[in-house]
Amino acid sequence: MNQMNKDSYSINITGLTDEEVRQRVEEGLTNRADISTDKTTKEIVISNVFTYFNLIFLVITILLIMVGSFRNLTFLPIIIGNTVIGIVQEIRAKKTLEKMSLLNAPRADVIRNGSVKQISTEELVKDDVILLTAGKQICADAVVISGNIQVNESLLTGEADEVEKTEGSTLMSGSFVVSGECYARLEKVGNESYISKLSLEAKSMGGKEQSEMIRSINLIVKWVGIVIIPIGLILFWQSHFVNGESITKSVTSTVAAIIGMIPEGLYLLTTVALALSTMKLARKKVLLHDMKSIETLARVDVLCVDKTGTITEPDMKLKEIFLCKNSGADGTQTALTLDELKSLILDYANASVDNNATMLALKAYAADALTNNTSALHRTAVSQQAFSSSLKYGSVTFSDGTYLLGAPEFIMHEDFARIEEEIIPYADKGDRVLLFARYDGENVENGINGSVTPLGFVALANPIRENAVKTFEYFKSQGVAIKVISGDNPRTVSRIAIQAGIESAESFVDAATLDTEDKIADAVNKYTVFGRVTPKQKKQLVKALQAKGHTVAMTGDGVNDILAMKDADCSVAMASGSEAAAQAAQVVLLDSDFAHMPDVVYEGRRVVNNIQRSASLFLVKNIFSLLLSLFSVILMVTYPLEPAQVSLISMFTIGVPGFLLALEQNKDRIKGHFITNVMLKALPGGLTDVIAVGALVVCGEVFCISDASIGTIATLVLSVVGFMILFKISEPLNGMKYAVIIGNIAGLVFSGFFLKKLFALTDLSNICILLMIVFGFAAESLFRNLTLLVEKLRGSYEKKKGFNV
Repeated sequence: MNQMNKDSYSINITGLTDEEVRQRVEEGLTNRADISTDKTTKEIVISNVFTYFNLIFLVITILLIMVGSFRNLTFLPIIIGNTVIGIVQEIRAKKTLEKMSLLNAPRADVIRNGSVKQISTEELVKDDVILLTAGKQICADAVVISGNIQVNESLLTGEADEVEKTEGSTLMSGSFVVSGECYARLEKVGNESYISKLSLEAKSMGGKEQSEMIRSINLIVKWVGIVIIPIGLILFWQSHFVNGESITKSVTSTVAAIIGMIPEGLYLLTTVALALSTMKLARKKVLLHDMKSIETLARVDVLCVDKTGTITEPDMKLKEIFLCKNSGADGTQTALTLDELKSLILDYANASVDNNATMLALKAYAADALTNNTSALHRTAVSQQAFSSSLKYGSVTFSDGTYLLGAPEFIMHEDFARIEEEIIPYADKGDRVLLFARYDGENVENGINGSVTPLGFVALANPIRENAVKTFEYFKSQGVAIKVISGDNPRTVSRIAIQAGIESAESFVDAATLDTEDKIADAVNKYTVFGRVTPKQKKQLVKALQAKGHTVAMTGDGVNDILAMKDADCSVAMASGSEAAAQAAQVVLLDSDFAHMPDVVYEGRRVVNNIQRSASLFLVKNIFSLLLSLFSVILMVTYPLEPAQVSLISMFTIGVPGFLLALEQNKDRIKGHFITNVMLKALPGGLTDVIAVGALVVCGEVFCISDASIGTIATLVLSVVGFMILFKISEPLNGMKYAVIIGNIAGLVFSGFFLKKLFALTDLSNICILLMIVFGFAAESLFRNLTLLVEKLRGSYEKKKGFNV
């Protein structure tokens, strides 16, 4: 961008008029960007209807109609139902999220017709003048026309350093204001802004990162999609050209094998479960920016929390102002009186450009003091330096000198020891103590390089959130470790954490002593509370925990939390905090109530555990069909089942119970990897099925039993095995699970007696009934022993490796 002459900004800031805004809206120069990564209603319908497997089902349907095998179209209602339910639930979840997102939509303070008004950032137009303050995210490319701010551009450039922006400086959309205040004119809005171009590029490169569960399901579906076509072609060739079966028989047997290998309900199960959870959390004022966060939070074993706004209420109250007893290097007290100190602090508060919780408390105190006619010097500031989360202090310069307000350790440095004793009694009560000091050096924004005279202290109190103790007790019971990471005095933070019931909160460290990454890596195991942490160190602490194999969630409400939130496995923000933090987080607590965190974790565990359990039911059928197809190819026999029989088994032993069990309560912590857990649960059942049916086919050849009877016996034996698997997966059983299993058994029996022609079931001779009973008992014993074998092998592997698979 071309730099303009600063004199051109020497104007009266009145902003655009209503007519100028209208003209720009007509020209399409608004800040509405076409970068949403969420699906439109049309995209939802298309993604559910035009799928690879629906195409295969369409081909299968046409083939069955061509050969006149209409009874084997029983899978069609299930496929159509799956598609319709998937569309309806996704659209419902989309509408719910859109309503919730409106509550959390970013807003801007814009100058129009000479006055300030707050509007949605999408309503801004080119050349609008906006007011930017600490915590605001820069919503469009702009240029500073008045004021001075510190900006963090790490979300765009990866660089964590704060960048000073003065008149004429360019502001990039997507960065956020750390401190200070300025007016800026928007130059590139909507799709032309820097963040929009980045977002469009990211969208074209593949969209959002997927969770482990979704990646695993996609991997399963991918490989199934690859193998079914060649296997289907080989089965048809073998059945018709090698075994001499009719076209009808060859098509139906091949279709049965293919249907058995397709996990047609698995995608629907996942979509519906996640959509229902999203809507359930929305009712509790929890907004999910990213579906991945449901699963990630369920796997979290370390939760990093900030003190202010998370453990405590976001608002602070000034508790006391008191003089420093050891102002001089020789231990003498300042000549200031308490009233003079208060007047200085009042002037500092009135002149400060900060709007953080600390300064808001001081400004409220100043307003009350002026109302009560308390004397103040009312001096005019020469310059101001906003509070910096890296420096831990701010400053205001008057005609008589510069004054600092911030963390005592960072202002006094090596001289901190001489005033430390004065702070300890307040820190032990959990109060936040700031030092007010006179500075005799220059260029305070680059660090302190002159002499500092401590004048007094400001003690602020933060009430602990009402449900904090109960919330942290929940995380303790669930085996989730808490790490408190704060910019405040470690002793103060420790006391607050102890009051909140956080385990081992008495173990604290001053992060100023952790000046290397090795020290940080050692500290994450030793300490629970970290005080005086810089934004960069917060990020390093998260990285160190992840390096030790932990799944880390980071909560926060301020701009100093954003770097750590960005690198955490899951980020949670309070809506009452900074706008930038809320927009960067994956989960936003719209009512800023940390007590909702257990609800989010519980919902994640319920969804993932139940999908994991139900997915293993679907995979039993897939493993069985794949192995039986290979068995048929190797032994040159025709696939023994018909599509209608596969549909019957799937409906009552997999589909219906799988969906009902996915709604069950489940608080168990998630262990291991999704695909490993699912495959190991499904393997015994799949092997039992293929061994039992393979043996049945061989027996049918020996005893000259018809193909129709073998198919019927195989269907009933597979149903028996299916219910055994259902019992095993449903453990521990309860009333609801018994009802699900018994209801599906009743449905299968009813279909077997009254709808047997529809499901290609035939009457059985006495020898066939005897064979079915023998194979039923044999299958039970085989399944039980295979389950024990798989569990034993898994246990041995875990013991050898020393972790959960």
